[in-house]
Order: sequence, then structure tokens, then C-alpha cells
Amino acid sequence: MKYLLTGASGFLGRHILAALPKGAVVTLGRGPENAIECDLASSVPDLPPVDVVIHSAGKAHMVPKTQEEGEEFFRVNLQGSKNLLQALEDSRALPRQLVFISTVSVYGRESGEMISENHPLEGESPYALSKIEAEREMERWGEKNGVPVLILRLPLIVGDSAPGNLGRMIRGIQTGRYASIAGGKARKSMVLAEDVAELIARVGGQRGVYHLTDGYHPSFNELETAIAAQLHTRILLKLPIAVAKVLAKIGDLLPFFPVNSRLVDKMSLDLTFDDSRAQRELSWAPRSVLDFRFLDIKGQQANQ
Repeated sequence: MKYLLTGASGFLGRHILAALPKGAVVTLGRGPENAIECDLASSVPDLPPVDVVIHSAGKAHMVPKTQEEGEEFFRVNLQGSKNLLQALEDSRALPRQLVFISTVSVYGRESGEMISENHPLEGESPYALSKIEAEREMERWGEKNGVPVLILRLPLIVGDSAPGNLGRMIRGIQTGRYASIAGGKARKSMVLAEDVAELIARVGGQRGVYHLTDGYHPSFNELETAIAAQLHTRILLKLPIAVAKVLAKIGDLLPFFPVNSRLVDKMSLDLTFDDSRAQRELSWAPRSVLDFRFLDIKGQQANQ
């Protein structure tokens, strides 16, 4: 089996690369460390024949502040996907499998319990909309060319050097600048990067859309407690929901303020996704994210 992996230097991409057979992977990305150096957002590369294509490259982990920043999501996530599909069509042989890494952000939900893959795609952010359109491009291309397309919609990903909200949470707990809100009761779907990578390494001919979660959906309190215990510290600041909402109103007016309504909603509302389809059809058997050794990334997080 020969693999083409985009985004191999990214957070999830590094885990996928480590799970694939050594010597069997062609990496594609913007940096010179890749076998094929190419910016998919602006170029259509020449590709060798491969059996499985894993499209992990993409733009995430930021809220755009300008129209230009919003358009960048479409340039990277949508146009980049179109250019990859064009390159595959231009290559000497089509792959036997295409795997696309997507996100639960496509639903546009701030709250909900055990949301299924059939839920309407109502995301309105540039990130969500660019992923929705990219998913549709992948599905159309797969049907046209007879290639099975596997779309994985992922929640918060836990692993070494985690970016985004988890990375900020770990650094905040480590430095004593993290605040637990509403008792940390809200439950969130999460998934281990290593588990996602191991699943991708053994796919073969599957098609369809699947959620991947850890199956446990820990509360913020459980996650905070696990991280603090491994870092040998404790949560110093705990805000009742009423206090948090008052502070959020200030943050809504002052962009530099650390608390706003969006953050309070994220930390006080349940948002979980049902992965039973993946368990049935992909033999998905995940581990709880609470088993992850957050202590292993203490030094890395401190140096970022």
C-alpha cells in the first residue's frame, strides 16, 4: 500500500504519519520537509500513483477578525481540496480510497447531546462553511470517479503539543491563569489523536461520514482535574455561572478581555456527538482522553 498524506507536519498529520508504514508514505505540504513541496491553496501538484489519499491539511484554530482572514479559510480548506482532487484526476491512476479530515463545527452547534451524522449542517463561520463545501466536493468527486470517500468529523483532538483551546487550557492551568466556570459540569466530545491515526492506518474501501469521539465525553471538571493532577498543581480560580456571565458582558465589549459570552457558552453547555456508527461499521474502539498523559506535554507547552 502506498499513501499520500497532506498536512503531515500539522498536529493530527504528525500522528497519522507515525501510524502509517514507514517508507510507504508520500507527504505533500508547503514545507521543504515534504516529499512534494506544494501549497495546495494555489497550485495543482503532480502526483505519483498511490492507493490511499489522506487529506489532513487545513486551516483551523482561529476566529477571523477581517474579511481577508475569513476568505483564507476558503482558500486553504476549499480551494486546496479542489486542487488536490484535480491533481488526483490528472495522475496516472486513481487511488482506491480517499480519507478527508473534517470537523463537527459543520453543524454550527454550541450545545446538544449525542448529535448524529444526520444532523443538518448549519455552521455559519468561515471555518465551518469551508469544510462543508470541501466535504461536498469530496463526495461529488468520489461518486464521479468511483473512489470510496471516508469523511471523519472530529471534535476537540487530544494529543502531544495540542493547539487551539486544549493547548491554551493546559498552559492556563500550568501558569495559574485558568478559571473553571460553572463547576466544570459541561460535557464535551473529544478524541485522542493517536486513536484517529490508528483507525486511518487500517481503513480499506470504507465510505461515508463518521464521528470519532472517545465514547466517554468528559466534563470540563474531569479534564481540568486530570491535567492539574498530572502537572502537580490545582485550579486556583472557580467562577459561578452568574459571575462568569457578568464578566462575559465586559469581554463582549473589550476584545482583549479574557472572558466573553462565546467562551462562557463553550464551558457551560454540553456538546457531545454520537460515534456509534463508527463503532458498528469501522470497528472503532477508542480510549478515554482522560487516560492521556498530559504530563508528557508539560515541557512542550511551556516552551510554546
